[in-house]
Amino acid sequence: MRLTSFRTRVLVLAIAFSIAMVAGVLITTYVVVHDGMLATARSETERMSSLAVREVADSAAKATEDAAARGLSGRQASDDALAAFLRSLPGMFGITGFAEGRVAVWDGTGALRFKSDDRAVVRDDGGRMLALTGGRVVESRLDASAELAGLFGRPGLGTFVAHAPIRVPDGDTWVLDVVYLPVRETASIEAIRPPMMSLSLVAMLIVVFVMQGMMGWVLRLVDDLRQAADAVDAGNLEMRLPEEGGHEIGELARSLNNLIDRLRRRADAQTRFVADASHELATPVAGIRGYINILRGWGADDPAVRDEAIEAIDRESRRMARLTSQLLSMIRSEGNVEFHPVRHDLNATVRQVLVEAATRYAGKRIVFEGPPEGPLMLTNDPDRIEEFLAILVDNAGKYTSEGGTVSVRTRRSRDSIVVDVSDTGPGIPPADLPSIFNRFYRSDASRSKDTGGFGLGLAIAKSIVETCSGQISVSSEIGKGTTFTVTLPRSVS
Repeated sequence: MRLTSFRTRVLVLAIAFSIAMVAGVLITTYVVVHDGMLATARSETERMSSLAVREVADSAAKATEDAAARGLSGRQASDDALAAFLRSLPGMFGITGFAEGRVAVWDGTGALRFKSDDRAVVRDDGGRMLALTGGRVVESRLDASAELAGLFGRPGLGTFVAHAPIRVPDGDTWVLDVVYLPVRETASIEAIRPPMMSLSLVAMLIVVFVMQGMMGWVLRLVDDLRQAADAVDAGNLEMRLPEEGGHEIGELARSLNNLIDRLRRRADAQTRFVADASHELATPVAGIRGYINILRGWGADDPAVRDEAIEAIDRESRRMARLTSQLLSMIRSEGNVEFHPVRHDLNATVRQVLVEAATRYAGKRIVFEGPPEGPLMLTNDPDRIEEFLAILVDNAGKYTSEGGTVSVRTRRSRDSIVVDVSDTGPGIPPADLPSIFNRFYRSDASRSKDTGGFGLGLAIAKSIVETCSGQISVSSEIGKGTTFTVTLPRSVS
């Protein structure tokens, strides 16, 4: 796996994302558990503090009552009650509910008067002084470590201390320290940490594997696209991409398959075009070469043969010139030709084209009918308009028999102008109508031979009409004639 590959980068991104996500969930969960354990420890400290204060108060009251019952009074009674109270303190640690609790008693001067064990003595003189002077319970948490330290080591919840002011039998105010060691809470955090870390690791691996699996699927589709592109580049247009699914890759595959189909159709059309053009050029070339051989063999001795050969060579050369001219016209019509739209009179252009056609087909005595007098203005390229009109009118004159009629009619239709070019020729068979605008298409061989056409004129006309932002269609009836209808916008920019 290359370090610069997309898969490697996605893997690194997936690992970083999974670590960030899982770490966030892990830390959040730990903080929630940690704070819950702290709240539990504080609640337990408050409970034990309330219990200890109540028990101490009861013990002080009982010591005072016992001294009075023995008939003691004054200073002697106070000293006796205080001594009895101090003697009762060791039993305080054994009362119910003090499993993790420690107790220490400090007098008003800050001297330690009692401790349940050494862990009951904590260094928090400030807290004790605040409880003594303020007359209220003061809570402290000592020796606590950083909150997140428990993720990788022993959680340092610290020591919870409640400083409670108490009244002793001699009337002084002392301070009762209730120290809580959060053993159970610490154990709970340590117990939940291993499975939490394990689940986090598993979750991270799952995220990485899922992302890698999805990326592997995407990259396989991308690799299919790459192979298709390589195949098209190598000239293989039979490649098809899988189009399964309604996802974006499937839509891209369908678009590329459509593109490949269009390229294949264009390549097929280009191949047919080259083959047809070669065939059309081969015929006059073969004729010219044949007559040259005749000239070489008999032309010098027989003037009639020589004249016939020269006439045939001239005829075939003109045929080649026409074909070459039409091929160049087709190439120009498909290229980025300059388009100059200007406002001009369409009817005047039509009449000019008809005059030229009438001169060209004067020997056939064809009647050429044009639009009525009067201008019909449109904004388009007049050169392009004249070019496709000349092709359609010439095509009509070519297939109209002697004494027939070729008519060109123009009319407005909403935002368009419609041009109808009609003839009284033999018509086009219905089966041939869908193909007449294809290059080199001719409906039958005898007709092509009579007219000398190559099947390029209508293809060129259609291309020019589309260049002018128009549309062309055809209707025909056998024995009655054919009508080509061109629809042009009244104005193009």
